Amino acid sequence: MNLLSRCVALLFTSALFLPAQCMTSSGRAGHGLIGYGINMYFPYCCTACRNVLSGSKLNCSEATEVEDMSGMDMSGDGGFTTMPQCYATDDAFLQSLALCISQRCPQDAREHELKDWQIEKWWAMNVVGSAAVQPDPKESYAEALAKVTTVPKETLMAGDPLNRTMLVSVEDYQPNWNADKIFEHIEILHERYGLVVFLSGVVVPVGFSLLRFLPFPGRWVTLFNAWIVDPPAIGHHHKVPIFWGLTNMPTRGQALFIAYLTILNILLCATGYSSRQPNSWWPDDRDREILTYVTNRTGVLSFANIPLLILYAGRNNVLLWLTNWSHDTFILLHRYVAGIASLQAIIHSLIYLYIYNVDGDHSSESKLPYWYWGAIATIGMSILLPTSILPLRRMLYEAFLLWHIAISVLVVVGCYLHIYDRFDHQWGYEVWIYVAIAVWVFDRLLRIGRFARAGLRYARITIIDQDYIRVDIKGVGGHGHAYLYFPTLTWRVWENHPFSVASTMLYTPKPSAPKTGVKRMMADVEKDIIFAAADAVSSDHSSDGDADDDHQRQPPELAMTFLLRTRGGLTSVLRSKSRIPVLVESGYGQQHQHTDLLDYPTVICVAGGVGITTVLPLLRGHPGRTKLLWGMRTPSLSEAMADQLDGVEKQIFVGKRMNVREELERELDSPIAGNSCAVVVSGPDGMADDVRIAVCEIAKRKKHLNVRLVEESFSW
Repeated sequence: MNLLSRCVALLFTSALFLPAQCMTSSGRAGHGLIGYGINMYFPYCCTACRNVLSGSKLNCSEATEVEDMSGMDMSGDGGFTTMPQCYATDDAFLQSLALCISQRCPQDAREHELKDWQIEKWWAMNVVGSAAVQPDPKESYAEALAKVTTVPKETLMAGDPLNRTMLVSVEDYQPNWNADKIFEHIEILHERYGLVVFLSGVVVPVGFSLLRFLPFPGRWVTLFNAWIVDPPAIGHHHKVPIFWGLTNMPTRGQALFIAYLTILNILLCATGYSSRQPNSWWPDDRDREILTYVTNRTGVLSFANIPLLILYAGRNNVLLWLTNWSHDTFILLHRYVAGIASLQAIIHSLIYLYIYNVDGDHSSESKLPYWYWGAIATIGMSILLPTSILPLRRMLYEAFLLWHIAISVLVVVGCYLHIYDRFDHQWGYEVWIYVAIAVWVFDRLLRIGRFARAGLRYARITIIDQDYIRVDIKGVGGHGHAYLYFPTLTWRVWENHPFSVASTMLYTPKPSAPKTGVKRMMADVEKDIIFAAADAVSSDHSSDGDADDDHQRQPPELAMTFLLRTRGGLTSVLRSKSRIPVLVESGYGQQHQHTDLLDYPTVICVAGGVGITTVLPLLRGHPGRTKLLWGMRTPSLSEAMADQLDGVEKQIFVGKRMNVREELERELDSPIAGNSCAVVVSGPDGMADDVRIAVCEIAKRKKHLNVRLVEESFSW
């Protein structure tokens, strides 16, 4: 039988997946994943019998005209097509198939607990084929078997026509059974391992977060954090970029989870393979068989990682609500999981490229839609990695967001079409893409809900000086940080930027008290985002200074106040405006961290510059003792914040670098610090790293002290 005859015959057998074989396949849609709602070839005895018989010409098969190189008609017995209606009505085919099933399936019944109803179900669905719309067989399995009154003695030879009831030889049956059985078994493992990767990426963070509710001794927790969780994985830098500013060093706790995900993916890509010979798909070629399993495994695991990395990147990541892990941590995990998924996609593509080149099919296969959509997805993932390095994100933030989202959408679309054009919806590989899309849509819908809740508002912009502006938005409240959209500011209406909420109450001076300026100036700590002072907007003084502002204010209004440092981009454009439409997406923040700090009678806040804005609510609201260590370049900020910090125990360092370790040593050695203390840091990257190292070293050395480190920052 020539190549065209084999391909035509196989195309109409069961629309089976043929790894590294002829073109694409299609069939009825499956629901779920392979092994979890979708059966590929089970019962294997039934499928193997049909595979053997369907390769033979039936009485109702139609001849296919094929011309050889000289143009001569080669139809005859060479090429033929068997239509679904033929399979549904041909007595020789139906009875031979029923006889083969009755002889071969008792062994499967013992091994796989195969029931008669399962055979009947398979018969009704697969005897004719696996198309979405096809004729029903004219008789059931039991009816066809009943017509075989005597067991024939003649055995069908491969390639011979099937024009009467015949036996199927073990030599033909066993290679098909082996191929169907082992391939589906490995495919089930692919999906099972994919579930392990995805679910462990969700469940493990929740599980570790629940450990904080167990009554471990405080000293154990302190030492565990000081040795295992809080220090940088290597060296002394976490927030300060490393490797020429390209990335950040994870903490040991973050590094352990990253290592877990990495090792898990490596092990699941490398284990669980087996071969069965003889094999009708890979005759005497075990290496090619295993290589195909490996490339399919990497493809499925790459798909399983896609919803996970999208989940980690979301503002409305449900894990932020279920764990005590920070947004910074999940953004870091997003980047590492994206790297794992991209590497798996690259391996998947390269192995298939090798297979098709060796087989000589690359020139034809690469013209098919599934091939180039898969290539587009892989190339897109490969582009995202180098274009997401920290320097590019900082220098070209708006452009980075645009290309990152655009290429990511292209990758997801490419992954879906890669599967759809290759297999239609038969085997459920696209379910991973559905989950990824669902996670993304969930996040986007909540974003819309957050800013729709407040509706369109107007921002009042006040220029403070050459570096700072203040933005007041009346009628909305919130905590933590918010994302502001300025739809009329540029043509890029989708752009939004995160800012820390300064105040939810706006005090307006009476008309008799003219304004002379705003005392407070705030700078950015993270990514040129200004963390504005919480719960306060500086009071304005009358020009003659004859009255106190506290007695000159009208009743406060509900409003959100932000202070921005203008460093180019959006903030520099805002300086030229006085009133502008704005959408407010609010309600983000790590409030649970402040709730957890209620267990500590003493809280020491270390702030640098406008980092004071983040810790101010804690300084005011914590029921125990609080102490502020605040460093700044000029005294103007402390003067402006004098009213807001009235009554707060503080130590201010102006124009000089704070010796963080020395100050923390002094504070934690103080008798009034007690034996349980939390240290909160909000400031420049270098200060944050200094505090981290100092707290870890002090916690290890001071045996009487239970201490916890909390870092307030915002990464992207």
